[in-house]
Amino acid sequence: MNTTSNTAPLSFKEKAGYGLGDMASNFYLGFFGLFLLYYYTDVYGISPAAAATMLLVTKIVDAVSDPAMGLIADRTNTRWGKYRPYLLWGAIPYALLGYLLFLGPDLSEFGKLAFAYISYTLVMLAFTAINVPYSALLAVISPVREERTKATQFRFIFASIGTLSVGALATPLVSWLGGGDELLGFRLTIALFAILSVLFFWITFFTTRERIRPKANNSSVRADISSLVKNGSWVVLVFAGILIVVGLVARFASIVFYLKYYALDESVTAGAKVFLWMDRTAFLTSAGLIGQLIGALATPTLLKAFEKRHLMIGMNLLHALLLIVGFFASPDQYVLTVVLHTLGIFTFGVVITLLFSMYTDCSEYGEWRTGKNTAGLTVSASMFSLKFGSAVGAAGPGFILAGFGFVANVVQTESAIMGIRMMFTILPAVFFLLGGLLMILYKIDRKTLNQMEKELHQRRSVGDLNA
Repeated sequence: MNTTSNTAPLSFKEKAGYGLGDMASNFYLGFFGLFLLYYYTDVYGISPAAAATMLLVTKIVDAVSDPAMGLIADRTNTRWGKYRPYLLWGAIPYALLGYLLFLGPDLSEFGKLAFAYISYTLVMLAFTAINVPYSALLAVISPVREERTKATQFRFIFASIGTLSVGALATPLVSWLGGGDELLGFRLTIALFAILSVLFFWITFFTTRERIRPKANNSSVRADISSLVKNGSWVVLVFAGILIVVGLVARFASIVFYLKYYALDESVTAGAKVFLWMDRTAFLTSAGLIGQLIGALATPTLLKAFEKRHLMIGMNLLHALLLIVGFFASPDQYVLTVVLHTLGIFTFGVVITLLFSMYTDCSEYGEWRTGKNTAGLTVSASMFSLKFGSAVGAAGPGFILAGFGFVANVVQTESAIMGIRMMFTILPAVFFLLGGLLMILYKIDRKTLNQMEKELHQRRSVGDLNA
């Protein structure tokens, strides 16, 4: 193995190719986060409490499947590497199951709920099968921390573009493709994003390389898990990641309800345009996601002045403050809502870029301490935090809607309006605040990273010479 070529800078083609994989992922995550709760309650006719419960209960499967997929990926050995093959094999099932989720068959009330349980569980299993290896690929794409950070930046630039595409195009596409039939519109719109997802995952497969080839993992599953849970910073990151994603998804899952029922925006249902092709939902979502994109772009510059941990803490606390200010916005202050939302999602763009970079730091820290590379298992936590956080973030507003007396497609009571305002602002603020405070316990600093990168490079160089 040529150590010099391994440590060479990643090409733009490879960084962009890697980033497209997360763009494919966020076509689904963005779509689910923005519209799944609304689809279930206002389009498919499932009660808010039942939908929220389903989103939570199905995470029991993910609690097993995510680490299991990490263990499987770590033990995979093919001519294409450990992690890349899953991008090739998993793309089509991933696309088909995403379409199934919005198929919307005409069933009884119980039948609709059962279909939701089955289809949502299946699509999340497909997400696990392709995204755990995708995330683990970042840990072996380069032995150089700066190059992995650059790849992470590209990842979240493209992730932001993916979610921005959903935010800007989904509601106009649902209206146009459905011709007034929201159920048909959702079905055809997700089909379009599913096809693009297959294409982008395959591009990621063909444009990336696995430069770090760890020795075959012959340790027991129990030993791998035991060494992982002893990594205190990893444990902190898992719980902080869950809290942060809950906050984000709770915010996004509330947008349609906030505009439709609190701001009394007829464009939510009528499709009226407020800027170019976008209605107010699409514009608010898009403005925020442009902020996220700018945040991802700004992260390397900010890291020159701040430790990752300090930057994570500061950005989460700032986001919480902006959300609390937003609680006091009146229904007619749409511009203020857009500005506060955009600034808040800018901070999230920084946070999410840092979060996944820190997962790979934890993976390397584990290898440095134990001599075993368990990147798949380590980053499977990132997938679980993402999916569990997304489920709780969508379920939280559902329970609030039920608790405050929400009834779909009618004029809301004052109690229901208060619930909608709280789920749009106060609920996510609490989770961002907790996530930021938890990061105080994270211990992997710049000095430690420099030391372990140097020592791991020496070990790998010796291994290459002895191979």
